[in-house]
Amino acid sequence: MGFDVGKIDLNCEKNNTAHNTNDISVNRLIVRRGQSFLVTFELHDPTRPTTDLLELTVETGPQPSEALGTRSVFGLPEGCGKGSSWKVKVHQGSVLPAGSITLDITSPADAPVGEYSLSVKTSATTSVGSSLGKLLLLFNPWCQEDSVHLPEEEERQEYVMREQGLVYKGSDKYISSMAWNFGQFEDDIVDICLKLLDVNPKCLSDPAKDFSARCNPIYVSRVVSAMINANDDGGVLMGRWDGQYDGGMSPTHWNGSVEVLRRWLKYGGNPVKYGQCWVFAAVMCTVLRCLGIPCRVVTNFQSAHDTDKNLTIDDFFSDYGVRPKQSPDSVWNYHVWVEAWMRRPDLSAGSLYDGWQAVDPTPQEKSTGVYCCGPAPVKAILQGHVDLKYDVPFVFAEVNADRVTWMVFADGSKKKIFTDSVSVGQNISTKAVGSDKRVDITANYKHAEGTEKERDVYNQAVKRVNIPEENSNGIHDDKPGVSMKIVELNKPVSGKDIDLKLVLNSNDNETRTLVINVNVQAMRYNGIPSSQIQTELKEQKLLPNQDLTIPIHIPFSVYGEKMQESNSIKVSAVVTDKDKSGAVYITEKDLVPESPSLTIKAIGSELQYSDMTAEVVFENPLSEGLRDCFITVTGSGLLTETMEARMPFLKQGQRLRVKMTFTPYRPGPKKLVAGFNCDQFRDIKASCNVYIKPITGVVPPLP
Repeated sequence: MGFDVGKIDLNCEKNNTAHNTNDISVNRLIVRRGQSFLVTFELHDPTRPTTDLLELTVETGPQPSEALGTRSVFGLPEGCGKGSSWKVKVHQGSVLPAGSITLDITSPADAPVGEYSLSVKTSATTSVGSSLGKLLLLFNPWCQEDSVHLPEEEERQEYVMREQGLVYKGSDKYISSMAWNFGQFEDDIVDICLKLLDVNPKCLSDPAKDFSARCNPIYVSRVVSAMINANDDGGVLMGRWDGQYDGGMSPTHWNGSVEVLRRWLKYGGNPVKYGQCWVFAAVMCTVLRCLGIPCRVVTNFQSAHDTDKNLTIDDFFSDYGVRPKQSPDSVWNYHVWVEAWMRRPDLSAGSLYDGWQAVDPTPQEKSTGVYCCGPAPVKAILQGHVDLKYDVPFVFAEVNADRVTWMVFADGSKKKIFTDSVSVGQNISTKAVGSDKRVDITANYKHAEGTEKERDVYNQAVKRVNIPEENSNGIHDDKPGVSMKIVELNKPVSGKDIDLKLVLNSNDNETRTLVINVNVQAMRYNGIPSSQIQTELKEQKLLPNQDLTIPIHIPFSVYGEKMQESNSIKVSAVVTDKDKSGAVYITEKDLVPESPSLTIKAIGSELQYSDMTAEVVFENPLSEGLRDCFITVTGSGLLTETMEARMPFLKQGQRLRVKMTFTPYRPGPKKLVAGFNCDQFRDIKASCNVYIKPITGVVPPLP
């Protein structure tokens, strides 16, 4: 005999709240693996749970199979579906005499994530069960048995639940932050994330195997890494680094992931134009957090791109300064990737490589034939264990490659000037837990520069990738006869002239005749020159034991227009000694001009579903007018869509003040993000924090 089932309640709001998914929805069942959830059956007749049949089936994927873990049959009485990985018991809150039974259902902690169908049979003679609906199953950082388990609640709130964050940019000497709306709980984002998995090439090739493999965060993070870029798989974002963004948006336009992901879905999976590293990483962070994998965005300053896997980067100079590289290797002002938290049982029987894993969706180099990178255990990078998967040598080089500088002469010959084993991998940064402070995590990736331990690890890494070893003990060359440095005289601010000085000093008793070439270039953040700003050539005498100072003046009228699609200014000085053939001295300095001030603040009660006002202020710092000005404001949980305000012309010194009304719809810590654009300045950003208090009582619907 079977249960005589009437009404069924999936208890969506109660279950989702218990599973920390109610910010996604309370109208559909979204639960986390390894944690029980409740389903209530209203019965027409009294029931006997020890004898009556109630058989449940869960299935995911197009070819569900118990052998692959994508199908499970279980239920009552006890023993029904014996051996099933999914478990069920009668909940103590059941009221059997009143005809109500509540089942406590638990998925395995290693079940594949994704959308499941749930059906019920109440008769052994029935071949097909009745559908109870759908449920979404996500990774569970709260569950100790889940391989993404994160022990600290404060970290779970930051790395899974936090919808806003900071991305660090600039250079190692000019670190700035920009606010980013991850928006992983916005309406439809979870469905877009699952769609992303469903259209990945591995799923299209063998869907049964792919759906089964979604039990493993190593596999899922690697698939997501490949699918965020569009290089070879119909992924989300198309990258572009040449400053030409026709047919799309400049990468600096984006303030958050939601608009990017929705555009990808809206246009049928065609790639969104355009992204660069911080956009790729931030969108990947949204997808992983939505799926339940703890993650954070990480920035590495002076980040090496080692194309030939020899853990060395070659820089080339000529007598007129930096020129386009003869080597495909480069050093980026900064590079942004993601760290995802998971166990690595595939690498060690113990927990040796568990924890943070570097995962990088920016399409730089192929990994097993696909543009993806990681997960690479950060602990393996620290120890130089570059023979482990995935892509550890590449990430190791990003943070710890040696840098060799060459002088290229007119006849094509070249001379090694020095080897620098210190400058790559500086100030590796991420947002602090629970605050907007920057945390330096460089020590997680490498031992302190200049220490014997750091060199030992580097040399071990060289051996593991079978490269002939060179002696690299810091910045070294023959003792120079001339020392020099470039010094800032004022803080570089976009819209103002920049003043520096080149200071030279001789450390011997000779008077030298020097040919001094000072070169100024606009640079893209990936280390590639975008345009020439100015150059100056002069001949000067350097007297013994005295400083020689050369002023360097860079007017905004000269550099401003050339910086609109560039990140920084590189000032290089190449000095040759006329009296000593082959004596060459090089120094350089990267400048990141600070953007003009843009401010945003939130005015109002900071109460859920109560109107508030965002006030954005910008003042024109130039001695001329600005054209085509517009301001954007976004914020997950605060605004359902981006708001814009435009002003055709902003006079010299004029202040623009814009007020926009919004209605916050999700409680908790939130962030308003503003952007300003015009003909002279691109994508100036500002943000402010807002803590929205929840309302009590009936929740009104979204407008």
